[in-house]
Amino acid sequence: MVSEFLAAQRPRRTDAARNFDALLAAAREAFAEHGAEASLEDIARRAGVGIGTLYRNFPTRKHLFETVYANEVNDLSLVAEELAGEPPWQALHGWLQRFVDYTVTKRAIRDALAGEESDVFLACRKSMFDAGEPLLERAQRAGQVRPDITIDDLLRLVSGISSVAYPEEGQRDRVLAIALDGVRAAAR
Repeated sequence: MVSEFLAAQRPRRTDAARNFDALLAAAREAFAEHGAEASLEDIARRAGVGIGTLYRNFPTRKHLFETVYANEVNDLSLVAEELAGEPPWQALHGWLQRFVDYTVTKRAIRDALAGEESDVFLACRKSMFDAGEPLLERAQRAGQVRPDITIDDLLRLVSGISSVAYPEEGQRDRVLAIALDGVRAAAR
């Protein structure tokens, strides 16, 4: 459903689609830097378009947030598909690394919408679980991940780690590596 939502939002004309894509990229970047308070004028400027073009594509701030969020989740699904042929642990680990990047945008959008659960957000959650769960289950079947962990457990763990501010360069990666060592199955 997420890919269908995005396809319905994306304009068909080449120049309009290019502007739409530029606005999504600029919004993601602005949300990562400035959170939910990112200026719409700044987003339009970063995308190289006027504010009118932004509003033609995204009539409300909420619509922009939902579309950026859906685009991020769609990218996560595509990454899961790309990694499916990798060895089980490498595939899951690679997908979780991309998930960490996604959480930055998610946090800004969640802050802006104060926990509001739209149909788009619910579809995104399902899509994310559908993308990650096969990678987790495959790693569990290979004996590389604890059998008692669920995709919900894993995503909450990684979300929690990535939502904390770290004073030291590289500290987030170290903390994530420590946590993921706890996810791996014990050597027998």
